[in-house]
Amino acid sequence: MDSNGEFYITTPIYYINDKPHIGHAYSTIVADTLARWREAQGERVIFSTGVDENAQKTVDAAKKSGEEIHAYVDRLADLWAGTWAKLGIGNTDFIRTTEERHLETVRDIWGRMEAAGDIYKGQYQGLYCRGHEAFMKEDELTPDGLCPDHKTKPELVTEENYFFRLSNYQQKLLDFYEAHGDFVAPAHRFNEVKAFVERGLEDISFSREKKEWGIPVPNDPSQVIYVWADALVNYVSVVGIEGWDEHPADIHVMAKDIVKFHAVIWPAMLMSAGLPLPGQVIATGFLTIDGTKMSKSLGNVVDPLDLAARYGADALRYFLLREVSFGDDGDFSEAKMRERYNADLANGLGNFAARVLTLAEKAEVKFGNLDGEFEEVIASTKRTVAEKLGVFRFSEALAAIWAALAFGDRFVNEKKVWEIKDEAARAKALFDLVSLLDNIAAMLAPFMPETSRTIAAAIRWDGDVLIAAKPEILFPRIK
Repeated sequence: MDSNGEFYITTPIYYINDKPHIGHAYSTIVADTLARWREAQGERVIFSTGVDENAQKTVDAAKKSGEEIHAYVDRLADLWAGTWAKLGIGNTDFIRTTEERHLETVRDIWGRMEAAGDIYKGQYQGLYCRGHEAFMKEDELTPDGLCPDHKTKPELVTEENYFFRLSNYQQKLLDFYEAHGDFVAPAHRFNEVKAFVERGLEDISFSREKKEWGIPVPNDPSQVIYVWADALVNYVSVVGIEGWDEHPADIHVMAKDIVKFHAVIWPAMLMSAGLPLPGQVIATGFLTIDGTKMSKSLGNVVDPLDLAARYGADALRYFLLREVSFGDDGDFSEAKMRERYNADLANGLGNFAARVLTLAEKAEVKFGNLDGEFEEVIASTKRTVAEKLGVFRFSEALAAIWAALAFGDRFVNEKKVWEIKDEAARAKALFDLVSLLDNIAAMLAPFMPETSRTIAAAIRWDGDVLIAAKPEILFPRIK
């Protein structure tokens, strides 16, 4: 926990050349879960997400749709913000790179880097990948000369651009990595970053010439600032230069393909601008669909809103966080989601909550002392969840909660609580079970906020007497 009780977490800002897919939702749900967890620890949370509008991809998509560029970006920005709202994402800020606050911050940081002697004009020739909107080195390409992510051949581009002296920061970055051993997670991604920097850093192009869209270079409107040099600054734009100086982002969440931008270029820019560096960069893997890479051409892009409409937003959150081991690639299939939904949610959590609350509703349960075994299960589960969330092992944290749930189920079955004749003994057993359910709901709050609230609302104390209300079926079984 941060000493000043504040926590700042970000997702990347997403390209708006299309609507959000399940991969975007996964990264955003990860950030939302961490934000909710830290908020539950009593911290003031700043959680930003948003959209990157200053990309060539945006121009291409607007032309393809036949829309004027400004109308297009407004429509898509609303669509992205609306998607996160419908998925219950609790971001406190939604940044657009066409906002004045962002333009001002970009100009400020450019001026700081220029004053540091790290911006200069020169001739550039390089291999440009339109998918990444980035220049690539030959050793980053496949043996066939293709971008390994987009399977396309980068264009050979020659331009007169402004450059950033990234080469000045090779040793400074390596020294920083040495002093901050958890700067990138998971560890194997950090090893990739360090190996990349150790091979040698070259100065990089920080502007493009003759582009009709983007942020003009200060004092040279014939050039626009390179999209990544603009986009990365959004994290400062959200809180302002002074705000970042006082408290930089604690965690940047993203997919693995943009780690190098965030762990190499971004910290070098901040060093140049005389600003503090973020605390940590954490990377999700990619999601495949039924074992195949997600692709519009294959028609297998999954819309998270479609899934949320069928299963519920909390069920989608649960599946992604439980099924995918953080940092590794994962595979989505609706068959697997349906299986987990029925087994873990309908037959598991939903059934346990219904059994316990139905029995409690019919009995006079009074507040008392928790049974020692229940007390230990609750305490140990809380410790495990906190430990696992601290190292981003969401699946293991959820597995621990479900182990506590299984303990409660075994107790109900073995004790046959519904058959206990002695009213005091039955009431005591139900107090223990309701307490377990209440604590499970609280532990689930970062992962499944709506479900947590529904269960908690069904458990109310009037003095020392329980007023239990069986909620609507939490997770109707899906055939």
